[in-house]
Amino acid sequence: MSDTRGEPGILYLRFRKVGGGLPDSAGYAGLLALLGAFTPVVEGAPPDGALADVRGALRYFGQDVKGLASVIRIRALALHGVDCAIGAAENPMLARMAARQAAPGTTFVVPAGGGAEFLAAKPAAALDGVGAATARTLCGYGLDSVGRIAAAPLGTLQRITGVRTGRELWERARGIDRTTVVSNAAARSIAAERSFPRDELDRERQRRALMSLAEELGARMRGDGQVCRALAVSVRYADRTGYSTLTRSRTLREPTAHSAALTALAYRIHDSFGLQRARVRGLGLRAEGLTDREKTAHQLSFDPVDERARRIEAVADRLRARFGPRAVMPGRLAS
Repeated sequence: MSDTRGEPGILYLRFRKVGGGLPDSAGYAGLLALLGAFTPVVEGAPPDGALADVRGALRYFGQDVKGLASVIRIRALALHGVDCAIGAAENPMLARMAARQAAPGTTFVVPAGGGAEFLAAKPAAALDGVGAATARTLCGYGLDSVGRIAAAPLGTLQRITGVRTGRELWERARGIDRTTVVSNAAARSIAAERSFPRDELDRERQRRALMSLAEELGARMRGDGQVCRALAVSVRYADRTGYSTLTRSRTLREPTAHSAALTALAYRIHDSFGLQRARVRGLGLRAEGLTDREKTAHQLSFDPVDERARRIEAVADRLRARFGPRAVMPGRLAS
């Protein structure tokens, strides 16, 4: 039996069908079930990823982390026709970043205690949670790599980015991630839909319906203290046989309940359908991979416009809670 002491025990898996493309919803559910045969601690990151805490499985199966990852990959390929790129590390942040470096059919392992070394040479923007605005600010102070961020005094980072953001940035640059794998997150979703009284060809009316759906789901998630990891858009449209429904999903850049981010992704998915002349009868929006807001890492922001929008959104939520859901709405929906 292999000695698994000191082995990194968090896996992040990226799924791709053999020949290209993402698994469909049924195939994705099957892949999560496959992971569940190795560990009960599985967190979905739809539509194409998953986290798994396999620390207990390593000893049970008598494998090191690369060996166990190979067994999972072989089963995914044989049973679902899906290949996996796998990152292995001691926490979810490092596992996600390792998976980005893993080619399909391989496992990239960040050894236990090796997080800071793995991160050091990466540019500041590569660090989980650092957006473009924050990266530009850090680079302006000469902190253009994760290693230089890690070497900077905590107080300096807090003066540049704020107390809380500076602390999180300082920890992440050292490979510290306080989030955990949340079991069964992918099974949680919420959805809403809008039907048109007649077949609708007007793209602007369709986009207004999507904005309304994103506003509704965002408010519901914020009220429940949740964020989602992905969005799925469904379009019901007229064809020669009557009506058909198409659904596509994409992963958000970070888990969020921010209505503007939800709306922007919903628009991109809607555009991908190419519905220039389609007669649309209804639209649906589903927020997937719901999890508690406090248990997820959020992108560090130094963008005053974004921060202002989020503060306004919080005030609007309080007004809706007091005076009803239509008390405050975007001007585009009120007209």
